[in-house]
Amino acid sequence: MTTTESQAKANPAKTALSDLSEKGVKEISADLRKLLADVFALYVKTKNFHWHMTGRNFRDYHLLLDDQGEQIFEMSDVVAERIRKLGDVALRSIGDIARHQRVHDNDASSLTPEAMLADLLASNQELIKYLRATHEVCDQHNDVATASLIENWIDETERRAWFLYEILH
Repeated sequence: MTTTESQAKANPAKTALSDLSEKGVKEISADLRKLLADVFALYVKTKNFHWHMTGRNFRDYHLLLDDQGEQIFEMSDVVAERIRKLGDVALRSIGDIARHQRVHDNDASSLTPEAMLADLLASNQELIKYLRATHEVCDQHNDVATASLIENWIDETERRAWFLYEILH
């Protein structure tokens, strides 16, 4: 085993895949892990409301939340792969998600469609704040690749929030 290989095994965050500092990789990866947990939490909440939607606008809301859920789920893989490209560890389990998530679950057994949409609006707005904060960390470490991805995720999340806001108002 070469010295580089043994160093990489001893410290998985230090890889030849990135010219970012070890500190930068650790800070960015830590924020991305929290984002990944938040994305999974938002995905499950969106699918929960998709599955349990009722009422006169059922079809429209059901389809909207299905589309939003797919978009959120697609984001999860890109976040996890970015963490791995940086040379760090993504989430490994449901428990890992629960330990890192900041977006709150909603286990209520009976919500109106408006309450569901309002909860999703608030969660998407919360995710936007977390995305912007992670973008700032990327800027501090000159990680333009992750920052670029985050800019797209902010746009997608703002669009989801916009749709939900317009429905509610």
